[in-house]
Amino acid sequence: MRIPMESDASELLHYRIDNRVHLAPWEPLREHIYYTLDHCLQTVADARETARLDRGYAFAVFDAQSNECVATFNLANIVRGVFQACHLGYGIAEARQGQGLMHEALTTGLAFAFGPLGLHRVMANYMPHNQRSAQLLTRLGFEREGYAKRYLNIAGHWEDHVLTALVRKD
Repeated sequence: MRIPMESDASELLHYRIDNRVHLAPWEPLREHIYYTLDHCLQTVADARETARLDRGYAFAVFDAQSNECVATFNLANIVRGVFQACHLGYGIAEARQGQGLMHEALTTGLAFAFGPLGLHRVMANYMPHNQRSAQLLTRLGFEREGYAKRYLNIAGHWEDHVLTALVRKD
């Protein structure tokens, strides 16, 4: 698990292409350029700059044996000051679902958020019919805080979301 480097762009591209159909119901509509090496290179450069500025941290999870990109997650929209919070987003390859990999990766990512980053709150939202996300977030200790109507434009439609958060225990 790491913030991707330029040398990871081709693996990120394979992840995007291989999981295009699988991830489509959970993501914004993607233009054709999203599935190009140039876009992946730009994504990597943007992720590294966003981390440098402490505005967000985008991670890719790689298989230790094959170096295949198998999941991604991000700690996005970091707000400092009196809030000390961010949003969590994530996705996993269809073939890797149900193996505990996302739980393991997010456990490490949350330790980073609450440890070195010093955040107080991590928020994660999911569509009500996404039971895999609901179960994962519950296992990680997230608590439901609300319900937002037509919250995000996902797959071309404004979708309701369940709002959850994990707050650092001091």
